[in-house]
Amino acid sequence: MKDKVLEVMKEAGKPVSAGDVVKLSGMEKADVDKAFKELKAEGAIVSPVRCKWEPAK
Repeated sequence: MKDKVLEVMKEAGKPVSAGDVVKLSGMEKADVDKAFKELKAEGAIVSPVRCKWEPAK
């Protein structure tokens, strides 16, 4: 699940919100929120703009 979220973020090519990931992937909001929480804890995603996230470099 986390891999799919990261893939969608990379394909978007810009910082995205959880809602954007839901729209682009068709995944459930709860699943995306859980993946975002885990990715944040791992440091795999960063927030360059408030409420928008992108994969860490």
